[in-house]
Amino acid sequence: MKKDVMILTGAGQIGMAIVRRMGYGMKIVIGDKNIKNAETIADIMNKAGFDAVALEMDLSSRESVKGIIAEAQNYGDIAMLVNAAGVSPSQAPIETILKVDLYGTAVLLEEVGKVIAKGGAGVTISSQSGHRMPALTPEQDQLLAMTPTEDLLSLPMLQPKNIENTLHAYQMAKRCNVKRVMAEAVKWGERGARLNSISPGIIVTPLALDEFNGPRGDFYKNMFAKCPAGRPGTADEVANVAELLMHPQGAFITGADFLIDGGATASYFYGPLQPEK
Repeated sequence: MKKDVMILTGAGQIGMAIVRRMGYGMKIVIGDKNIKNAETIADIMNKAGFDAVALEMDLSSRESVKGIIAEAQNYGDIAMLVNAAGVSPSQAPIETILKVDLYGTAVLLEEVGKVIAKGGAGVTISSQSGHRMPALTPEQDQLLAMTPTEDLLSLPMLQPKNIENTLHAYQMAKRCNVKRVMAEAVKWGERGARLNSISPGIIVTPLALDEFNGPRGDFYKNMFAKCPAGRPGTADEVANVAELLMHPQGAFITGADFLIDGGATASYFYGPLQPEK
């Protein structure tokens, strides 16, 4: 029997938390580059009464993205997308971050946008990092939003010589995610569907633990200690916002980005986390 389908890319804690809120009664297709991770999340979901299947998927490959979409369509119409896939600054070199987090996300939003069902909704997980980077020019923002996807990585601003380090690459990728969501939301709207992004701060997940134990660990620990909330967040708090964005209650919200960081960005610009000048 055909069902509405939800695609989850990135088999992690944030994605699973959102799917548990929104995936009941749907076929959940879980894609991850590490198939064992996808199988683990699918097993947890199935044992909780959901209907999930695991697939191997490489976000940096258009053919791989198209493959998971085609497989999902075998089960029914694609009604929801949750994109939580990506790599962090401590996990990968500059080129990989740009290929996965920036180009891969753009490809996924584009390809799902071609087939998303009327009334459908999507969220992609960006990051507070995109908000902390200095403002780009309007022309640069336009390029990130509107450049044909296959030409994105050829933009001068994204050449390795113009990227300072892996954190800068990550910030550029996340800024691009937000701009891309705005542009793609216009196209999704033509199909009667909505698309938004969420920019979490420090959320306790295995990826965050990698950062805590990485070269910028002290920076991140200081960040959540001095942010207004005084603590890191949880995956379920991100899911709280995703639930609104993907439910009918959020029907007037599309093309937007939601910063969920316990006030860390506010403190970075106007509080005790301000960098020394």
